[in-house]
Amino acid sequence: MYQYIEGTIETVSPHNITVDVSGVGYLIHVPNPFRFEKDKGSKLKVYTELIVREDSHTLYGFKNMEEKQLFQNLLRVKGIGPKSALAISAASTPDEVITAVENEDHAYMSKFPGIGKKTASQIILDLKGKLVESGRTAVSTSDNDYVKEALLALEALGYSKRELSKVDKKLQTESFESVDAAVKSGLKLLVQ
Repeated sequence: MYQYIEGTIETVSPHNITVDVSGVGYLIHVPNPFRFEKDKGSKLKVYTELIVREDSHTLYGFKNMEEKQLFQNLLRVKGIGPKSALAISAASTPDEVITAVENEDHAYMSKFPGIGKKTASQIILDLKGKLVESGRTAVSTSDNDYVKEALLALEALGYSKRELSKVDKKLQTESFESVDAAVKSGLKLLVQ
């Protein structure tokens, strides 16, 4: 329901933070609240996930979209609830979890609080191959957008579709911060 909440970090406690948005304080459960300590008093965007249960509406928050996506993927695993998913997110980075799942590292996955061997096996079974694809899609989507925009700009400069198709393949393997960076890289490839 909420993609993110942007506001001032008012309080940081052992399990959650409070974000003030125009006079309304949102209590948000986060993996490691003390990561927000340095942001206390400043405006910040917190990526959120609302979990609605029969007896509660709980808002979970994350520093970035990768953490949120990991949390969402973990919730899809049989036997993993929000508390377990939050514990995994608090004790590890998304890259570390992806690596452990892809390498079928049962020992790593069972080191988290409340995660035994059976649950670790279930996480690996349910998520193997899915985390890598979702992570790559998230990265390549923005990179693809930059490359597409760069190719349109290069076409406007007079380069042919044939020239651009050769450059496109090379640009797809790179990562860019902006469209300008992709255009510069494309120009270098075209003049070689």
